[in-house]
Amino acid sequence: MKEALNQFLQQLGATSEQAHYISEQAKLLELPTRHILLNQGEYSEHCFFLLDGVCHACYLTEDGNQFSKEFYWDQDVLLGFESLITHQASPFLLETLSACQLLSLPIQLLQEWREQNNPLYIKLIERQLIYKEQKERFMLMHTPEERFKLFSENFPALLERITDYQLASYLGISPISLSRIKKRINEE
Repeated sequence: MKEALNQFLQQLGATSEQAHYISEQAKLLELPTRHILLNQGEYSEHCFFLLDGVCHACYLTEDGNQFSKEFYWDQDVLLGFESLITHQASPFLLETLSACQLLSLPIQLLQEWREQNNPLYIKLIERQLIYKEQKERFMLMHTPEERFKLFSENFPALLERITDYQLASYLGISPISLSRIKKRINEE
Protein backbone atom coordinates (compact mmCIF):
# COMPACT_ATOMS: atom_id res chain seq x y z
CA MET A 1 0.00 0.00 0.00
CA LYS A 2 2.68 2.46 0.96
CA GLU A 3 4.62 1.64 -2.21
CA ALA A 4 2.21 3.83 -4.23
CA LEU A 5 2.98 6.76 -1.91
CA ASN A 6 6.73 6.03 -2.21
CA GLN A 7 6.50 6.13 -6.00
CA PHE A 8 4.47 9.35 -5.95
CA LEU A 9 6.97 11.05 -3.64
CA GLN A 10 9.90 9.94 -5.77
CA GLN A 11 8.16 11.35 -8.85
CA LEU A 12 8.06 14.66 -6.95
CA GLY A 13 11.80 14.40 -6.42
CA ALA A 14 12.13 12.68 -3.05
CA THR A 15 15.01 10.30 -2.55
CA SER A 16 14.07 6.71 -1.72
CA GLU A 17 15.17 7.38 1.88
CA GLN A 18 12.95 10.48 2.15
CA ALA A 19 10.01 8.63 0.59
CA HIS A 20 10.48 5.72 3.01
CA TYR A 21 10.64 8.08 6.01
CA ILE A 22 7.44 9.86 4.95
CA SER A 23 5.64 6.60 4.16
CA GLU A 24 6.47 5.24 7.59
CA GLN A 25 4.46 8.11 9.11
CA ALA A 26 1.41 7.27 6.99
CA LYS A 27 -1.52 5.41 8.51
CA LEU A 28 -3.80 3.28 6.36
CA LEU A 29 -7.50 4.15 6.50
CA GLU A 30 -10.24 2.02 4.98
CA LEU A 31 -13.39 4.12 4.91
CA PRO A 32 -16.97 3.59 3.75
CA THR A 33 -18.93 5.65 1.26
CA ARG A 34 -20.03 9.10 2.51
CA HIS A 35 -17.47 9.24 5.31
CA ILE A 36 -16.55 12.79 6.30
CA LEU A 37 -12.80 13.28 6.32
CA LEU A 38 -13.01 16.96 7.17
CA ASN A 39 -16.01 19.13 7.98
CA GLN A 40 -16.26 22.62 6.61
CA GLY A 41 -15.15 24.94 9.42
CA GLU A 42 -12.82 22.41 11.06
CA TYR A 43 -9.05 22.50 11.24
CA SER A 44 -7.33 19.68 9.42
CA GLU A 45 -4.82 17.61 11.32
CA HIS A 46 -4.11 15.35 8.33
CA CYS A 47 -3.61 15.33 4.62
CA PHE A 48 -4.38 12.23 2.63
CA PHE A 49 -3.03 10.19 -0.24
CA LEU A 50 -5.87 8.34 -1.96
CA LEU A 51 -4.94 4.81 -2.88
CA ASP A 52 -8.31 3.67 -4.16
CA GLY A 53 -11.77 5.22 -4.42
CA VAL A 54 -13.30 8.62 -5.04
CA CYS A 55 -13.44 11.62 -2.71
CA HIS A 56 -15.17 14.96 -3.08
CA ALA A 57 -14.51 18.45 -1.75
CA CYS A 58 -17.44 20.85 -1.73
CA TYR A 59 -18.61 24.13 -0.29
CA LEU A 60 -21.86 24.09 1.65
CA THR A 61 -24.07 27.17 1.95
CA GLU A 62 -26.35 28.05 4.84
CA ASP A 63 -29.42 27.45 2.66
CA GLY A 64 -28.35 23.88 1.89
CA ASN A 65 -26.72 24.30 -1.50
CA GLN A 66 -23.58 22.41 -2.37
CA PHE A 67 -20.90 23.55 -4.80
CA SER A 68 -18.37 20.95 -5.92
CA LYS A 69 -14.82 22.15 -5.54
CA GLU A 70 -12.99 19.04 -6.63
CA PHE A 71 -13.03 15.30 -7.14
CA TYR A 72 -10.11 13.13 -6.12
CA TRP A 73 -9.46 9.57 -7.19
CA ASP A 74 -6.77 6.93 -7.26
CA GLN A 75 -3.25 8.17 -6.48
CA ASP A 76 -4.27 11.74 -5.62
CA VAL A 77 -3.35 14.08 -2.75
CA LEU A 78 -6.14 15.56 -0.63
CA LEU A 79 -4.84 18.74 0.93
CA GLY A 80 -6.29 22.18 1.54
CA PHE A 81 -3.42 24.55 0.82
CA GLU A 82 -5.39 27.65 1.84
CA SER A 83 -5.89 26.30 5.36
CA LEU A 84 -2.32 25.07 5.54
CA ILE A 85 -0.93 28.48 4.56
CA THR A 86 -3.33 30.69 6.54
CA HIS A 87 -3.71 28.41 9.57
CA GLN A 88 -7.48 28.82 9.29
CA ALA A 89 -10.31 26.32 9.33
CA SER A 90 -11.21 24.50 6.15
CA PRO A 91 -13.60 26.44 3.92
CA PHE A 92 -14.85 23.17 2.41
CA LEU A 93 -16.11 19.72 3.36
CA LEU A 94 -14.11 16.67 2.32
CA GLU A 95 -15.84 13.30 2.04
CA THR A 96 -15.59 9.89 0.43
CA LEU A 97 -17.96 9.17 -2.47
CA SER A 98 -17.11 5.48 -2.50
CA ALA A 99 -15.41 3.03 -0.22
CA CYS A 100 -11.83 4.31 -0.06
CA GLN A 101 -8.37 3.31 0.99
CA LEU A 102 -6.27 6.29 1.98
CA LEU A 103 -3.00 6.97 3.68
CA SER A 104 -3.22 9.66 6.33
CA LEU A 105 -0.23 11.88 7.02
CA PRO A 106 0.09 14.45 9.81
CA ILE A 107 -0.47 17.99 8.52
CA GLN A 108 2.45 19.00 10.74
CA LEU A 109 4.75 17.29 8.25
CA LEU A 110 3.63 19.62 5.46
CA GLN A 111 3.78 22.64 7.76
CA GLU A 112 7.43 21.77 8.43
CA TRP A 113 8.08 21.36 4.70
CA ARG A 114 6.56 24.80 4.11
CA GLU A 115 8.68 26.47 6.80
CA GLN A 116 11.84 24.80 5.43
CA ASN A 117 11.05 25.58 1.76
CA ASN A 118 11.32 21.85 1.18
CA PRO A 119 11.46 21.03 -2.55
CA LEU A 120 8.69 18.44 -2.08
CA TYR A 121 6.37 21.13 -0.75
CA ILE A 122 7.25 23.41 -3.65
CA LYS A 123 6.54 20.59 -6.12
CA LEU A 124 3.14 19.99 -4.50
CA ILE A 125 2.35 23.71 -4.69
CA GLU A 126 3.44 23.86 -8.34
CA ARG A 127 1.31 20.82 -9.14
CA GLN A 128 -1.69 22.43 -7.48
CA LEU A 129 -1.10 25.78 -9.17
CA ILE A 130 -0.97 24.19 -12.63
CA TYR A 131 -4.16 22.29 -11.91
CA LYS A 132 -5.96 25.44 -10.70
CA GLU A 133 -4.84 27.40 -13.77
CA GLN A 134 -6.16 24.62 -16.00
CA LYS A 135 -9.47 24.51 -14.15
CA GLU A 136 -9.85 28.28 -14.34
CA ARG A 137 -9.27 28.16 -18.09
CA PHE A 138 -11.70 25.25 -18.36
CA MET A 139 -14.42 27.23 -16.57
CA LEU A 140 -13.82 30.56 -18.35
CA MET A 141 -13.02 29.54 -21.90
CA HIS A 142 -15.67 26.90 -22.55
CA THR A 143 -19.44 26.81 -22.73
CA PRO A 144 -21.27 24.46 -20.34
CA GLU A 145 -21.71 21.94 -23.16
CA GLU A 146 -18.02 22.09 -24.03
CA ARG A 147 -17.14 21.66 -20.35
CA PHE A 148 -19.31 18.55 -20.17
CA LYS A 149 -17.75 17.10 -23.33
CA LEU A 150 -14.22 17.82 -22.14
CA PHE A 151 -14.91 16.32 -18.72
CA SER A 152 -16.44 13.24 -20.39
CA GLU A 153 -13.46 12.82 -22.72
CA ASN A 154 -10.81 13.35 -20.06
CA PHE A 155 -12.43 11.50 -17.14
CA PRO A 156 -14.77 8.83 -18.56
CA ALA A 157 -14.26 6.44 -15.63
CA LEU A 158 -15.04 9.20 -13.13
CA LEU A 159 -18.40 9.89 -14.80
CA GLU A 160 -19.59 6.48 -13.67
CA ARG A 161 -18.56 7.17 -10.09
CA ILE A 162 -20.26 10.52 -9.40
CA THR A 163 -23.85 11.72 -9.48
CA ASP A 164 -25.26 14.11 -12.07
CA TYR A 165 -25.88 16.59 -9.25
CA GLN A 166 -22.19 16.53 -8.29
CA LEU A 167 -21.08 16.78 -11.91
CA ALA A 168 -23.41 19.71 -12.62
CA SER A 169 -22.13 21.51 -9.55
CA TYR A 170 -18.53 20.95 -10.63
CA LEU A 171 -19.30 22.22 -14.15
CA GLY A 172 -20.95 25.33 -12.72
CA ILE A 173 -24.43 24.55 -14.06
CA SER A 174 -27.73 23.33 -12.68
CA PRO A 175 -28.72 19.66 -12.82
CA ILE A 176 -31.52 20.65 -15.21
CA SER A 177 -29.00 22.28 -17.57
CA LEU A 178 -26.83 19.17 -17.44
CA SER A 179 -29.83 17.00 -18.27
CA ARG A 180 -30.62 19.18 -21.29
CA ILE A 181 -27.01 19.07 -22.47
CA LYS A 182 -26.90 15.28 -22.18
CA LYS A 183 -30.19 14.97 -24.07
CA ARG A 184 -28.96 17.27 -26.85
CA ILE A 185 -25.73 15.31 -27.21
CA ASN A 186 -27.56 11.98 -27.29
CA GLU A 187 -29.84 13.29 -30.04
CA GLU A 188 -26.88 14.32 -32.22
